[in-house]
Amino acid sequence: MSTVAPEGNQRKGGLLLQFLADRFYDVEALRDYLFRKQVSKVHQKNRSFTYIKEQYGPYVAGAYFILKQGGAVKYDSKGTSQPSASRFWGKEWIRSNGRGHSTLEFLHFQAVPVEAVDASDCAINYQGLDNLLALKELQSLSLQRCPHVDDWCLSRLYQLADSLQELSLAGCPQISERGLACLHHLQNLRRLDISDLPAVSNPGLTQILVEEMLPNCEVLGTDWAQGLKSGLEEQSRDTASPMPV
Repeated sequence: MSTVAPEGNQRKGGLLLQFLADRFYDVEALRDYLFRKQVSKVHQKNRSFTYIKEQYGPYVAGAYFILKQGGAVKYDSKGTSQPSASRFWGKEWIRSNGRGHSTLEFLHFQAVPVEAVDASDCAINYQGLDNLLALKELQSLSLQRCPHVDDWCLSRLYQLADSLQELSLAGCPQISERGLACLHHLQNLRRLDISDLPAVSNPGLTQILVEEMLPNCEVLGTDWAQGLKSGLEEQSRDTASPMPV
């Protein structure tokens, strides 16, 4: 394995600094350039793979999109009559390597529904959801710590209302109370994680309201919310108790 000498690294670093100095005359111009480059990169990652969808169907297109993002998918082996597909997938997660590359064998299983998607830490945004909303049998979706998932994204999840049972939004910096209110369509949810949402101004109260909105769902949030809920229940019992004579 070849190694690069420290002098070579310093020379490359000097050339990069010279290039930036020649191209940009102030910090603001450089910052604007880097911002536009980042936006373009996110846009590119969230493009729709229409040609794959047309050739292989929505399951393969959705899986390909997530794997390219660096996420993982799990197929429902019960949803196919193909013995080879059942043996291949079983209940294991299919993941890409660090460069977004993965086995292409799943291209042969166009009729196998995608059961679960783990898009944690991925750059998925409003546009990229187009690749997932066609997965009508999707039961579990993790969007943990996705920096571009916002309230507008949550407003689109009603299209998965018939199948979605588990949803994790933990650590998403752009999700607020407004987005969580859109989840009232997801009445089949059985587990929802809304912990560590910095844009939510009152996490404890918000969790209680979400629990009221989704009565059949286990809502995971802050420990303080659980304490507040227990305190309210205890206060209610004390109020209902007869006064001692």
